[in-house]
Amino acid sequence: MTPIRWGVLGAANFALNHMAPAIHAAKGAAFTALATSSPAKAKPFKAFAPDLRVHDSYDALLADPEIDAVYIPLPNHLHVEWTIKALEAGKHVLCEKPIALSDADFDAMIAARDKAGKLAAEAFMIVHHPQFQRAQQLVQGGAIGDLKHVDAAFTFFNDDMDNIRNQADKGGGGLRDIGVYTFGSTRFVTGQEPDQIPYAKLRLENGVDTFAQVAADFSTFTYSAMVSIRMFNRQQVTFHGEKGVLELSCPFNANVFDQAELTLAVDGTTVTTERWPGVNHYVLQVENFCNSVRDGTDYPCPLEFSRGTQKMMDMVFAAGDK
Repeated sequence: MTPIRWGVLGAANFALNHMAPAIHAAKGAAFTALATSSPAKAKPFKAFAPDLRVHDSYDALLADPEIDAVYIPLPNHLHVEWTIKALEAGKHVLCEKPIALSDADFDAMIAARDKAGKLAAEAFMIVHHPQFQRAQQLVQGGAIGDLKHVDAAFTFFNDDMDNIRNQADKGGGGLRDIGVYTFGSTRFVTGQEPDQIPYAKLRLENGVDTFAQVAADFSTFTYSAMVSIRMFNRQQVTFHGEKGVLELSCPFNANVFDQAELTLAVDGTTVTTERWPGVNHYVLQVENFCNSVRDGTDYPCPLEFSRGTQKMMDMVFAAGDK
């Protein structure tokens, strides 16, 4: 198998701690190049990938003919620009979430993708995890009867004003950082889109949402979510049906927050728990991306899926402004 050769734009901490090691570990992938003007920032990457080529600019990496795909972990407001530049340079693109800041941003990205004939996708890793694939199978297969309500929560504490999550001009805020998970996970598992957002309470600090409480109406179920970057760590998604309840106790940061676990309760007496210790959804994401590039296998999270999550987020921001 000829490996897909990857380059990473920028020496972000998330790339160092999660995605670059995942690319290095993934079957059919090769972590080949890094773009950074800082030799000091490149050093820890070369500690596990000693043959890594280091380019001193993003443009130089995109001009490298020995790079097939790029991973983009740049600040949110730069995602659309560099996704399009990478596509125009003939590279496949995996870009951190949120890949865009508005629904309208997707027009140019999809056009660039189609013109280049390359794969471009948001790094929405949870859909690659067997926990969510199993949840989708159970909910859409009727294991809990007709779905009536979904409840989601994702919180952590970050009041560092130097962090981009707390900077409005860089596309920060809790919804864009972690609301994509509470929204996107529900859409993925149920296969449905929201009809309306009857309630959205947003708490802003310096132009950044630090807390959001959201209610949504889907075609056959109701939805509620709470997201905050000023509260103690918590994450959970519950799918409540007429005949059972499905709960994901570590849905978003498997092996970091806790172990990925799914619990199904039906008939008031039967409880089944499934666990996936040690499964790395970042590695699975890279392997699925490479397979799609190599043989055209359908990718679980195309731009069209990510656009649906962004549309929901736009609806929430609009409702919160009322």
